[in-house]
Amino acid sequence: MSGHRGSQSVLIVSFSERPVEAISSILPHSDFHPVYTALSAAEARRKLLDGGIDIVIINAPLTDEFGTQLAVDTVTTSHAGVLLLVKADVYEEVSYKMEQYGVLTLTKSLDRQTLFQTIKLLTATAYKMKRLEESTVTLEQKLRDMKLINKAKVLLIECLKMGEEEAHKYIEREAMDNCVKKSEIARQIIEKYEA
Repeated sequence: MSGHRGSQSVLIVSFSERPVEAISSILPHSDFHPVYTALSAAEARRKLLDGGIDIVIINAPLTDEFGTQLAVDTVTTSHAGVLLLVKADVYEEVSYKMEQYGVLTLTKSLDRQTLFQTIKLLTATAYKMKRLEESTVTLEQKLRDMKLINKAKVLLIECLKMGEEEAHKYIEREAMDNCVKKSEIARQIIEKYEA
């Protein structure tokens, strides 16, 4: 991962323009760009289908739903960090339900500085989650490769009566000689001896 992060794309979902303008005005263009808007959950879902949204800010309630289902759907189907803004009288109940999904919930009565700091916190959390996910994908691929190589070793041991160390060295040598990964040699061995 490079040292330069780039800007975060933001989707602000609100039935009213005033909160959109207020939120947009505290987001530095250099760090948060582009900023998209949606007036309903349905419109937000259509925009989220295109992908590429890093942060979603939902000003509840919306015209077609409260906004909690949109928040849950967003965190479970995308990599976007979600901030849900609710009225103070429902904050505790909504926050309690949303925290299990990783949705940050705040009251609408907060000041600009607190909102900005929360968005920055959401951004940092999103970066960390993305790095963890990339790490998980890498580990999963390594595990698949190890399983493939072990299967190929077993076939070499059974079909060519090699010892385990000999089979291991054979796969390594073939990979070096052919300038390919050991998993590719393993695939070739499996194709040849399983047919």
